Amino acid sequence: MGKISILIADDHKIVRMGLKSLFAAAKDLAVVGEADDGDAAVRQALALRPDVIVMDLMMPEKDGVAATAEIHARLPEARIVVLTSYSTSDTIAAALAAGAAGAVMKSADDGTLLTAVRAVASGETFISPEVKGLLAADPPAPTLSPRQLEVLAMLVKGFNNAEIAGMLGISRTVAKEHVENLLAKLGATNRTEAAAIALRKQLVKV
Repeated sequence: MGKISILIADDHKIVRMGLKSLFAAAKDLAVVGEADDGDAAVRQALALRPDVIVMDLMMPEKDGVAATAEIHARLPEARIVVLTSYSTSDTIAAALAAGAAGAVMKSADDGTLLTAVRAVASGETFISPEVKGLLAADPPAPTLSPRQLEVLAMLVKGFNNAEIAGMLGISRTVAKEHVENLLAKLGATNRTEAAAIALRKQLVKV
């Protein structure tokens, strides 16, 4: 069996050097290319067709989520492990939804990343314990309808059900139902918590 070919995509040279050194020490892995931004990652992936792409989520030109989506669309067989030091559950969830097969925090030990690369290369999905913890502690934001986003924006501004009903031209009962559905979707116990989640996850503009 041949070596697992890897493309490293990260905008920091020192990180790429560290990853190359890590993979070079493994007899079953071989780095075949590097990219320092999302656009370059897409070009290199299409040209080199590596078995695994180790993708930083925060990159210039095109971020890791957008690059992952484009690569997955144009090269479905490519296996992508997203690697990040600063991210939110929403960003990681977006990367997984875009086609990433693995997710590892940069704070993870070397063994975790090596395990992730080998796992996704063999067709498995690998989510590191740190990422699982992040997703559990701060679940990704749910998909909200335009009307729900409208109501959420009013909640953030402090409007009560009667005011929401009047502004939207609906009954107080319907307004109350909208608010209750929003709380359930956001996993919030009250309006204040819902507003806090909306602001933290940038679901509404203020």
